[in-house]
Amino acid sequence: MRKFGGSLFGVSLLLSVLLAAATAAAEYYNYGSALDKTFLFFEAQRSGKLPAAQRVKWRGPSGLKDGLAQGVSLEGGYYDAGDHVKFGLPMAFAVTMLSWAAVDNRKELSSSNQMQQTLWSIRWGTDYFIKAHPQPNVLWGQVGDGESDHYCWERPEDMTTSRTAYKLDPYHPGSDLAGETAAALAAASLAFKPFNSSYSALLLSHAKELFSFADKYRGLYTNSIPNAKAFYMSSGYSDELLWAAAWLHRATGDQYYLKYAMDNSGYMGGTGWGVKEFSWDNKYAGVQILLSKILLEGKGGIYTSTLKQYQTKADYFACACLKKNGGYNIQTTPGGLMYVREWNNLQYASAAAYLLAVYSDYLSAANAKLNCPDGLVQPQGLLDFARSQADYILGKNRQGMSYVVGYGPKYPIRVHHRGSSIPSIFAQRSSVSCVQGFDSWYRRSQGDPNVIYGALVGGPDENDNYSDDRSNYEQSEPTLSGTAPLVGLFAKLYGGSLGSYGGGSYKPYETTKPAASSYKATPTTYSPKQSGAQIEFLHSITSNWIAGNTRYYRHKVIIKNNSQKPISDLKLKIEDLSGPIWGLNPTGQKYTYQLPQWQKTLRAGQAYDFVYVQGGPQAKVLVLSYN
Repeated sequence: MRKFGGSLFGVSLLLSVLLAAATAAAEYYNYGSALDKTFLFFEAQRSGKLPAAQRVKWRGPSGLKDGLAQGVSLEGGYYDAGDHVKFGLPMAFAVTMLSWAAVDNRKELSSSNQMQQTLWSIRWGTDYFIKAHPQPNVLWGQVGDGESDHYCWERPEDMTTSRTAYKLDPYHPGSDLAGETAAALAAASLAFKPFNSSYSALLLSHAKELFSFADKYRGLYTNSIPNAKAFYMSSGYSDELLWAAAWLHRATGDQYYLKYAMDNSGYMGGTGWGVKEFSWDNKYAGVQILLSKILLEGKGGIYTSTLKQYQTKADYFACACLKKNGGYNIQTTPGGLMYVREWNNLQYASAAAYLLAVYSDYLSAANAKLNCPDGLVQPQGLLDFARSQADYILGKNRQGMSYVVGYGPKYPIRVHHRGSSIPSIFAQRSSVSCVQGFDSWYRRSQGDPNVIYGALVGGPDENDNYSDDRSNYEQSEPTLSGTAPLVGLFAKLYGGSLGSYGGGSYKPYETTKPAASSYKATPTTYSPKQSGAQIEFLHSITSNWIAGNTRYYRHKVIIKNNSQKPISDLKLKIEDLSGPIWGLNPTGQKYTYQLPQWQKTLRAGQAYDFVYVQGGPQAKVLVLSYN
């Protein structure tokens, strides 16, 4: 390690004044960066043979023999959370949420160059569902035994626990699971339709068969797969049948599915249940908002009266979230987070936030307002709620912590996740046994050796308290169903930060182009005599805006190794830093930053960039050391 004391090289960097005002929230939280990380979580959860383009390099192939004992190939799909069970119901809900984002937020995902990642995330699930549906009235709904899996702490590549597969058929029905899977495939068919029409048609064919199966042979999937009861107990299947019918109508335009949702609206609770939750188990609010879109577009026809009843319940959910529901409102923490349950509460906040962002778009497109008992609300009010939950998740909370792992300067480092907490099989090739994993890795106090980027953990309690403890699984375990809604939510907010808010125009700042000279890239080099190395910093301003009376600038800084040999463990000291910076991690020492774990070394000629925002005086960056 080479250290440099008195001759520290100062690089003039424009860094941010802390954007504490609410009007600055959109830029303070880099929704584009957060969006990008969520896809890495889905890559980390992949089961099966991994593709060459896999970016999460600490994972290897696993579950390659899933289903073979039952005579079916069930390789692929996603592990549910910090375990290695492939639970069908939350996986299908996650794919529905990803597909909804691809359909309703196509513009934002395309502008952020994330549409391909979204489709890949969807397809990893839908390819598995196609395998799991080998016959019209058969659906393999789970792989892995939740009980034995939770008694072991081992990497997916080392799995020694049971990989029993469980199926639904006419004698073992599961209308909730089959219905949700039908909804996922119908929504995914819409997502793929502009890009791969043949695959879209295949998905739709499976969706139709699964809906027929779910409707004809009714029953709770947890009665047919008792092993799932302790983990994902279903409260009913009527909402999933309506949910699947709504998505199939949107995907096909077939009035049969709309008629189904109308004829069963009362019997199945679609127009009866006013809810304050949207989740893997309770789809009523999603059904109500999805069907309200038809009414808002003026396409209700003979079903207008029933659709108005659906919209009344959609409004109930939205008004409850905004606390304008005549006293029948959601609970929130002192910091403003939607609070539903002690166990993995952030999954409810992320799902509700995305649902209100969607409803905001539907209302805005129809030039309509939300009608609450406590007054009318503009569509922007719903989006503001969605933003408040997103910002809380990304760090605007009493802990100052981002609950999306790997985002921001402070995030959970002891995640309840087996693969993340044990060194990669490529770093430690000897197997880690069931009990050894608990003794050597689960109980250790150090941070995880593998950062599971993009994972949304369970989150804080009702008083905004969070314990970063691997054994605190209620708070520290990430899930598919919690992270999936973030894709659409972050995409929407990213698009909004660029001035595109669906049916209207929303600009939190006045954006103007600075003088051309402001864009001039300014290179500076650091070449200590001791090593002969040369580090170059290339600065450019990528945008600017006015908030209040202050002009802020967004800077991109490229660090380039111009030497003939690699540089590792580069540490920078940043003085007078008072605001956000993205792309560098704090070291724990005051004012000291380093490159992220996955970019510890800059090869000869390699470059790395980070971004910061500045509205005040310049800060100084000093190179402290490197190897």
